[in-house]
Order: sequence, then C-alpha cells, then structure tokens
Amino acid sequence: MTLLAFVARHGRWCLVAGLVAGLCLPGLALTLRPWLPVLVAGLLFVAALRIGPRETLGGLANMRRSLSAVMIYQLAAPLVALAVLLALGLAATPAGIALVLVLAAPSVTGSPNFTLLMGQNPAVAMRILLLGTALFPLTVLPVLALSPVVDTPGAAVQSAARLIAVIFGTVALAFVLRGTILRDLNDTRRTALDGVSAILLAVVVVALMSAAGPALLNTPLLFSAWLAFAFVMNFGGQILAHRLMPVADEAQDRTGTSVIAGNRNIALFFVALPPQTMDGLLIFLGCYQIPMYLTPLLMGRFLKPRSRAVPLA
Repeated sequence: MTLLAFVARHGRWCLVAGLVAGLCLPGLALTLRPWLPVLVAGLLFVAALRIGPRETLGGLANMRRSLSAVMIYQLAAPLVALAVLLALGLAATPAGIALVLVLAAPSVTGSPNFTLLMGQNPAVAMRILLLGTALFPLTVLPVLALSPVVDTPGAAVQSAARLIAVIFGTVALAFVLRGTILRDLNDTRRTALDGVSAILLAVVVVALMSAAGPALLNTPLLFSAWLAFAFVMNFGGQILAHRLMPVADEAQDRTGTSVIAGNRNIALFFVALPPQTMDGLLIFLGCYQIPMYLTPLLMGRFLKPRSRAVPLA
C-alpha cells in the first residue's frame, strides 16, 4: 500500500517513464504488444472499480448530456472535417485519414484515469467512454460511408462489437465487485487503486510504441513530422473543447470532457480496417501516444474548470 501510494502521488511521472521506455526499449515494446487487450481491460477495470456505478452512471439528465457530447465528438466533428478534406482533395492522404479516424473514434479507455491523475472528477469521462463505445458502430457508419478509407464498413463494425463486449464486460465485473466486496472504498484503498492505474498506464504505453522507437532512429524527419501533427491534434482538440464545449456542471465535467476531445481510441481502426490502408499510419499511432500520455503532466493547468459554466442543452 505504501509503494502504491507513492506511485499514485507521482503518477504523471510514471507515465513519462513509460513513454521513455517505449522509445528506448523497442524489444520490450514488441514483447508487451500481444498483451495489449489484457492490459487495456485491466486499466478499465481499475478505473471502473475506483469510480463505482453510482457516480459513473449518474442520473438520466447526466446520461443525456453525455450523449450530446458523444454526438458532437464522434459524428459532427469527423463529418465536418471530412467535408473540408474532400473539398480540398486531401481526404485520401495519410494525414487526412488520421485526422478523420481520430475524430470518429471513441474515447481511449484511459481517459478516466488521465482525469484522475489531473485531480479532477472522472465520472463524466467514464460516461462518455461507455456511451461513445456503445454507439461507435452507429456513429462510424456515415463517416466511413463518405470516406475513401474503405469500400465497406463491415470490418469496422465487427471490431467495434468486440470492443463493446470487452469494455462492458469488464466494467460490469468491476461494478459487481464494488457493490459487494468493496462497497465501502476508503481513502487508502482508493489511493492504492490510483497507483495501480498509473502503473498499468505506463505499461500500456510501452506496448503501443513498438513502431515509434525504430522510426525515431531510422527516419527522424518523418517521425518529427508525425509527432508535431499528433501534438496539434491532441492538445489542440483538448484546448478547443475546454474553450467551446458546453457542459452541465463546470466543476465536475469540464476537465473530463476536454480530455476526451483529444484522446481517442484510434487503435481500434488498426484492427478493423485493411492493413494496406493503415500501414502508413503505424508511426502516427506511436507518436499519438506521446501527447496522450503527457496530458496529465502538461495539460492539467489548462483544463481546470472555468469560472462560469456553459449549459448543455
């Protein structure tokens, strides 16, 4: 418990250590990569156990507002971006594909954990994660239908169905455990779970960066270009959401809603779309992890609740 409490206090630096290991130890990254599904499921389990069902689900009004956020993030935003890219003739470029897929993807499973590491309430991040993942097969269909990425969206829908099964099965198990054995989660146990979460996040990022280390050594200019693009997309999306996205409760919802705007589960598409389409984006996947895992360290002061709330209809 003492060790986990120490890790929890320094959780943001634990993520930085994971990034460095992912870049410097490509052999370790390749070894961990097959374990990604298990690691991600464990990460989600810890977050759901830490938050609990009551705070996660909230009331009907909270779910309705979270649904509005999902529609803006996963449907309106990618369709607007795709329309602009099609008009400019850039929809089939690697950068254009990456932009649309990031915007169309649901939240990464680590968003509640990131929000926790920033000292903010993670409940809204968990609600948007669950709703966005459940609705992903529906929201992604019009995006893929208009995009030159695939001929048919069937493979993406099948992959989304598997993701939904894993996420909701994991969350349900955590909620059952929280409602029975860990009904009264004291501060010591909560801090320990925060430490476990930080460790899992650090291990996951090592596995996700198996292509980034070799690219940094062999093609540094290409790596730098993709890294700059990833930072603009990720941090830019979070800042825009913090400034413009309406929320119901400024103190509770602002940070979690903003974090999700820039941190999306684009890895889903790497198992759902044709390899010939996604091969050119493997470096981007690794680069995208860097701003994602630096979010708790660098974006905390920029994503704090504002002084005035903007009501969400």
